[in-house]
Amino acid sequence: MYIYHYIIIAGSHRIQGNCKGDVLMNLLQALFFPPEQPGGVSSMIPHLQERFRSNRWEMDLFWLPKRIRGKGREEIVFETFDWTLYGESPVVQKYIQTYRDYIWWTKLRMSKKYDLIHAHHPIAGLAMKKIYPEVPLIQTLHSSYERELILNGAIVEGGLEHRFLVSIYRELEHVSDRLMTVSRSFAEYLAPYIDQPSRIGVIPNGFDEKRFKPVPHDNDIPQLVTVTRLVPAKGIDTLFKACAELKKRNLEYVLHIIGDGPSRAELELLAQNLGIYNETIFYGYTLHPEEFMPFFDIFVLPSRAEAFGSVFAEAALSCLALVGTSVGGIPEQIEDGVNGLLVEPDDELALADALEKVISDPGYRYELSRSAWDKAKSQYSLTRVANELKKTYLQYQQGMKG
Repeated sequence: MYIYHYIIIAGSHRIQGNCKGDVLMNLLQALFFPPEQPGGVSSMIPHLQERFRSNRWEMDLFWLPKRIRGKGREEIVFETFDWTLYGESPVVQKYIQTYRDYIWWTKLRMSKKYDLIHAHHPIAGLAMKKIYPEVPLIQTLHSSYERELILNGAIVEGGLEHRFLVSIYRELEHVSDRLMTVSRSFAEYLAPYIDQPSRIGVIPNGFDEKRFKPVPHDNDIPQLVTVTRLVPAKGIDTLFKACAELKKRNLEYVLHIIGDGPSRAELELLAQNLGIYNETIFYGYTLHPEEFMPFFDIFVLPSRAEAFGSVFAEAALSCLALVGTSVGGIPEQIEDGVNGLLVEPDDELALADALEKVISDPGYRYELSRSAWDKAKSQYSLTRVANELKKTYLQYQQGMKG
């Protein structure tokens, strides 16, 4: 066996039905990133296996290892558009090659038959449908790759790469039996790029409640935390400017930055120039931030775009007060003034005002955090999401075993 053989089976052996009427549905969850990768998808899907452990279900996970690059040689043809019109772009070429690599790896490693495939990345869904054309495919879109690339300055809106990436949505609609996403906001974003937007299903990400345990604590100085990839789309520069304003107002705080990314050096320099470097702690990448998130007081992330914003739900389950921006799926999680505070993106003064409210009033901070915890427990629990997925999967069941 290769050391990078990455198929995980729910349980140590195949789960067989043992009485009349038992049904076994073989499911494949097709990811792009490995399960240990931080983020909503990878933090949710591996934990689903426990929820599907019964004589009715068997679930495998599959993804492309990072070391598999440049292996695929498959000719790529899409049914709804001609990708070669955009082929001079290095970004498009890389995307196509990654698609080829996913097909190559899947053909090499997969031989099992499945009743249903649920893909969580466009490349995963396209590759699986090519190899398993008769198996029903549910495709969930978790984020807007093109939107993040534009905000990060990697591509230009309306350019070759942008037009290619939004064309992928119609191709996914064409090959999928069901197209789904994680927020109503993102479903609306997708509407101009597909033929039947009314058929998009919405199931938010779910989170294993057992992983998040609020811890009673009393910090003399309010502790702010953000957990994110350090890229322009996340608005950490706006957060730093807001924190500089807090310092001008003589408000004490400590800001903890958990995560890494290409903007880290630039952000460290910005913190120094703004005079807040001593109040700011850069942790870098951390595998399980939920283990110590409950010891902070306020979670803040002024994103410029967010399809759902899984980290807000995770912070809510850790019983932190939430401060975010009114973009994407964040307002679906946060009702301003009820279970958190919302500001417009790129408005450092409004962000400073919101942070001042929760820094200076511990009672208000507690009310917001408690309301956020209640909502996250009821709406974003993994159990609830698993039940929604089971109902969706059973619509595509291909026969009974008894």
